[in-house]
Amino acid sequence: MSPSSKTAPRESYTPVAKLLHWVMAIIWLTAWVLGYLAVNWSDLLNPNFDIVDAHKALASTIIFLVVIRVFWRLSHPAPALPNSISPLLQRVAHWGHFILYAFALIALPLSGWMWSSIVGRPIMMLWIFHLPPLVAPHPEYAHLAKTVHLTIAWSMGALVLVHILAALKHYFIDRDGVLESMVPHGHSRALKNTEKKS
Repeated sequence: MSPSSKTAPRESYTPVAKLLHWVMAIIWLTAWVLGYLAVNWSDLLNPNFDIVDAHKALASTIIFLVVIRVFWRLSHPAPALPNSISPLLQRVAHWGHFILYAFALIALPLSGWMWSSIVGRPIMMLWIFHLPPLVAPHPEYAHLAKTVHLTIAWSMGALVLVHILAALKHYFIDRDGVLESMVPHGHSRALKNTEKKS
């Protein structure tokens, strides 16, 4: 079977890249859900701001983990996409990943940090230590800071959903090894599947 075949195994991400991806994905999704509950169900579920504190404690770790992840990504490039994906869709995928890094992993947590700083509320990362405020409190800008943070959160939530659906399409429909390259032992499973089909 030729390397360019649709069922040919794709080179896998490194174990460190996989670990960072899945740890950050779990943290990000959990923090997003907690943020949604804190904003939309505050009276019922968040009277003492416990959910907000948990949201901040988790989301704040993304700011520091993304530094490690970007460094690792630059020093360990991602595997090439399969030839079965058109050049146009490959460019869309690359831009989609860039936007996820820039906005979901950087701009979103930073905007939350800024919002907390503006309203004068602390952020305790992982319930261990407080992050310093980015600016002095300015309550007059609280609504603007909230709007920016929520706008990024909703737009990135939609993009993450698209990202998940695209990954499932690669696995169930395209069967091109893209999802397997990011899961533990996925590359070896893709090799076994290819051998069975050969």
